[in-house]
Amino acid sequence: MANIKSAMKRARQDLRRRSRNRYFGATSRTYLKRARTQIEGGDLETAQETVRLAVKALDKAAQKGIIHKNNAARRKSRLMKALNKAKETA
Repeated sequence: MANIKSAMKRARQDLRRRSRNRYFGATSRTYLKRARTQIEGGDLETAQETVRLAVKALDKAAQKGIIHKNNAARRKSRLMKALNKAKETA
């Protein structure tokens, strides 16, 4: 544990930031997983809405610096590609 006052404050700030970062990362992963499951299940009506929410969550995580913007773009691209492929075959 920190002994210096500024180090103690830094530790408190890190805890708050870590919990905030975990929320945005977990939310984006949840929406991605939900969207992929719906796409694979053939439920394209709800999958389209979930993909929209997943894209929004990824953008938010990238904006806050939790994931890199190129990482978010790559994940969005893969998700949209899967959705479009599923629509094509249906």
